[in-house]
Amino acid sequence: MGKNIRLTFACGPYDRMDPLANKAVDPVGIDLNYITINHPREIFDRMIRGMEFDLSEMSSSEYVCRYAAGERDLVGIPVFPSRAFRHSCIAVNSDIISSPSDLNGKRIGVQVYTMTAAVWIRGVLQDAGVDLSTITWIEGDLVKPGSHGQPKTKPLLRPVSRVPNESPKSLSQLLEEGEIAATIGAHAPPCLAKASHIRHLFPNIRETEKEYYQRTGIFPIMHLVVIKRAVVEKHPFVPRSLFQVMNESKNIALRSMRLASTYRYMLPFLSSDLEEIEQLFGGDPWPYGIESNRTVLEALVNLLYDQAMISRRISLEELFPFPCE
Repeated sequence: MGKNIRLTFACGPYDRMDPLANKAVDPVGIDLNYITINHPREIFDRMIRGMEFDLSEMSSSEYVCRYAAGERDLVGIPVFPSRAFRHSCIAVNSDIISSPSDLNGKRIGVQVYTMTAAVWIRGVLQDAGVDLSTITWIEGDLVKPGSHGQPKTKPLLRPVSRVPNESPKSLSQLLEEGEIAATIGAHAPPCLAKASHIRHLFPNIRETEKEYYQRTGIFPIMHLVVIKRAVVEKHPFVPRSLFQVMNESKNIALRSMRLASTYRYMLPFLSSDLEEIEQLFGGDPWPYGIESNRTVLEALVNLLYDQAMISRRISLEELFPFPCE
């Protein structure tokens, strides 16, 4: 293969990426410079707006939407640094809302309408009886006035009631004061921890999320890894090399977590969590690859189509065109 090529990779500080970031493992043929950036929105904005990195963590919905819009400058590989159930990220003002159907016709705050967390949450709300067509979505930051980052989003394919938060208040303040009925997004609003009338929409989060997984087989994928297409076209071995090393890195982290004689993480009930992972996920809660995630990825594509963010249901083979596994 010759001399190693040098590539930069921007990603968050994840346990599944630690062995790669710390060079306990290295990709074949690549000298990888791992650039840790704590806030995902910064990574996405810098990659999409300025193409600052050779590869990066990326919002899965933004990748699919850009692909559907004909922007093919990035190539996805089926590595998923971030996954999360998002039932805990739905907060409501209990003076206004007591059940999911009460959200019909209300104003709901969301960080970015097109963000992956919001896509999954709208699917959950719809399943719970919310008519999404009746909602007015207020876009903005949960903790401060104004927008959440500087997302470069695509226009929707049908009209949706969606307006920016132009008030001098954060979405959290608007929720606490009853100017909006709920918030959704990548995390809960700060007012949830301090205001007695702000609560989770679903009271028993862990059991609700477990039931959701058992019923649907979906552990929602939030982010994937993208590579500049120019890099892949010049060096076709890169997707497979990166997939293999990132999978190895994840497996090392999973083995380390199981060394429970001395807890690696500040989780007092880690041994019980590990037993639950075995029972629910067959031992690996974080599989990479297309086939291991076909149900989840196709569900995401369907939600993006149903929510007017893409014009057709794109096949996974299109979205991940280079062999990795």
